[in-house]
Amino acid sequence: MPRCAERTAGLAAVERWILPAACLLCDGPMPAREGDALVCGPCRSRWRAVPDPLCARCGQPAFGDLDCRICAGWPASGLARVRSAVWLAGGAHRAVHLLKYEGWWRVAEAMAEAMAALEPLTGRVSLIPVPLGTRRLRARGYNQSERLASALAARLGCPVRTDLLVRARETTTQTALTPDERRANVAGAFAAPRPVSDRVVLVDDVFTTGATLVAAGVALGAAGAASVEAVTFGRAVEPVN
Repeated sequence: MPRCAERTAGLAAVERWILPAACLLCDGPMPAREGDALVCGPCRSRWRAVPDPLCARCGQPAFGDLDCRICAGWPASGLARVRSAVWLAGGAHRAVHLLKYEGWWRVAEAMAEAMAALEPLTGRVSLIPVPLGTRRLRARGYNQSERLASALAARLGCPVRTDLLVRARETTTQTALTPDERRANVAGAFAAPRPVSDRVVLVDDVFTTGATLVAAGVALGAAGAASVEAVTFGRAVEPVN
């Protein structure tokens, strides 16, 4: 190891000894074996995986032969499949809040670990983070979806393509909107500035009704994408319908 690298590693070890790292979710001490992780193993283990069986298209847990009420009204083309890693509750909800609103962008690494085995991420795919509007990007300083996509790319070796999808117009926050209002809010909000031939996977932090992902999928499908799928870290425990 070069001398400068040895010195850096030594300083990091001293820093951990003087100021022991703490988990962002439980404030408990972070074991040295977890390096500079921000979320400890026990907290990650408490994230609740979305259980099978799932709706083939939107990824909502399915019940018998009942039609899925989440994706029944989605357009036939565009977004073909969505999968989410965990329910948006407890520590998982806190992790999203830290990533999205408190500047802890490296928490995306722990979130990507939970997402890496999702089905759309198999094979040769290009990852497309859902783009933020200019105002929100300026206020936040980064796009949380892009941080998630980069963390996934580091694990899986997939390319991240930020050039294939853009915001065509600003939209208001979706948080307090009804499903119909969400669909209207993001209709036509995305555009593909160039032809798309890749098999693409959209990356976002949370799935609630899927309105944003559907609108993005419509734009990519119209641009010629071979297929459009999506992955998110969290899924709303009680989706708005």
